[in-house]
Amino acid sequence: MQTRNASSENGGKGDLRAFLALALGSVGIVYGDIGTSPLYAFREALKPISHDGLVREEIISLTSLIIWSLTIIVTVKYVLLLLRADNAGEGGTLSLLALLMKKHAPHGTLLMVLGLIGAALFLGDAMITPALSVLSAVEGLKIVYPATESYIVPIALAILVGLFVMQSRGTGALAAFFGPITALWFIVMALGGILHISDDYGILAAFNPLHAITFMMTEGWLGIVVLGAVFLTVTGAEALYADLGHFGRAPIQLAWFVLVFPALTLNYLGQGAMVLRHPEAVSDPFFLMFPEWSILPVVILATIATVIASQAVITGAFSLVSQAIHLGFLPRMSILFTSETNTGQIFLPAVNALLMAGVMGLVLSFGSSEKLATAYGISVTGAMVVTTVLFFQFLRTVWRWPRSLALLALSPFMALELVFLGANMFKIHDGGYIPVLFAGGFTVLMVSWRRGTAILMAKTRRTDVPLESFVATLERPGENAPTLVPGTAIFLTSDPEYTPAALLHNLKHNHVLHSRNVILTIRTLNVPRIGAEAPFVIETISERFSRIELRFGYMETQNVSQALGQLRKSGLKFDIMSTSFYLGRRKLMPDPKSAMPRWQNRLFIVLANNAADPSDYFRLPANRVVEMGSHVFV
Repeated sequence: MQTRNASSENGGKGDLRAFLALALGSVGIVYGDIGTSPLYAFREALKPISHDGLVREEIISLTSLIIWSLTIIVTVKYVLLLLRADNAGEGGTLSLLALLMKKHAPHGTLLMVLGLIGAALFLGDAMITPALSVLSAVEGLKIVYPATESYIVPIALAILVGLFVMQSRGTGALAAFFGPITALWFIVMALGGILHISDDYGILAAFNPLHAITFMMTEGWLGIVVLGAVFLTVTGAEALYADLGHFGRAPIQLAWFVLVFPALTLNYLGQGAMVLRHPEAVSDPFFLMFPEWSILPVVILATIATVIASQAVITGAFSLVSQAIHLGFLPRMSILFTSETNTGQIFLPAVNALLMAGVMGLVLSFGSSEKLATAYGISVTGAMVVTTVLFFQFLRTVWRWPRSLALLALSPFMALELVFLGANMFKIHDGGYIPVLFAGGFTVLMVSWRRGTAILMAKTRRTDVPLESFVATLERPGENAPTLVPGTAIFLTSDPEYTPAALLHNLKHNHVLHSRNVILTIRTLNVPRIGAEAPFVIETISERFSRIELRFGYMETQNVSQALGQLRKSGLKFDIMSTSFYLGRRKLMPDPKSAMPRWQNRLFIVLANNAADPSDYFRLPANRVVEMGSHVFV
């Protein structure tokens, strides 16, 4: 009896330690972005109200706006509600979209376009966050060493170049330090706030939401401008939802309520109280909160924290693009795996190069976090509005809420987010056009790929030969029967009902047929990972022909060689050394009568012709692949 109790107790302690480790890890990955907002958000929000001198009530109202924005948007919408809207444990815009597609939610086309826009806006955020965060941290150097001001941009560029160069090595070794370092960062921010709340206890009135409401109702245009800057405090909320699958709902919620939310609140209260007592601190209220001797260590810690935040959003971009590829919204790209044990640690060279070029361009173009902050809000607010719309359909389709109840529940979030979006739209001419153009271009690219693949499939199907009738024809005895050769031929195809082009070309040119032929289809389901679902389906067509469908989740590695190895354990008999994989490679050509506009047609062809080699993408044995080419007009 005692042994059982001891084992139960040890197991309970082990579970608790694992839970706390997940919560600590989530501090670094999930909250890295939102944790760097105090570096610049309060400073930027102060500027519109400081031109004619600071007014006490305006500072208290501004602090109230920040606290209640964190409460309504992050705490209620994301931490308490959206974390429950998961797709088999995974979160994020595309996971939510995939779930709605699986449930056949109404207005599917509109939801798909909105989901793609939300994903594109998140990628825009992934480009701006590293530039803004690292610049704002390095700028702390000029407080300690004013002579370094001209070196801020080169130092930031050097840090960012190092960050992107390191991506190919993976984040496994660095990830172990993310949680503790970011936790230390939040503790330092909280201590900085506590040191200055006593400067003016009147700042505690910011907990009263009436200050925020009154400010917005009475200040008019000034209130809108301030609100656009206040939104910088909630950036990172989308990353919180996207990283749900890495840590789980409970650890993320614990980290928010125990450490992150209190630390952010204390820091913003401290910045507000310090500015009330020392108006001259308006130039950089965050770093000036700390004693002079500690500013340099805080700058170093802030720089490390911003690198961690940048790392988190970059890896988030890799995951999102990988999901988009598997869901059929983007062409195949080279995906490298940087960990032998954790398949979630991936590296996409093309995405990394694109983000690096964009981040470098932003730093060189804007030159300071103050200027870059104007370009930041639109991508994040737009992504949040899209998520709210998708969540409305989730409530209606999955949780079966009545329309009126769903509208009542989400109206406060949508109203606040639309006001935030409207406030940020006025920054279009100051740099806000950058995320808009990027998101627009990326959305067009995804929609074009989706439309082009649908048109290509419809066009090729007109000339396709039904597989079963073709097999019946082959097996009739006659003079024109192909020569049988030993071994197994596996033909990859996207439509198992029709004869693969590679099979037709092989018979046409080589006049041979293998003794065993497998028609292989790879299907991506609208679930993150295959759990209870059957990972494969085998169907016998004839003595020499069979059909196999391999099933993967949209977050899984589509490793065909590994999956076929599992099939061998299930009874499928084949020898890899006597097996050949046949791929049909299409060279697309522009069709003057294409159903797409000329520009979209050419864009699709460029994407298709530059897609990753399927033998690499599906992890096929390099020395067992045969490609049969053809020209197709689309």
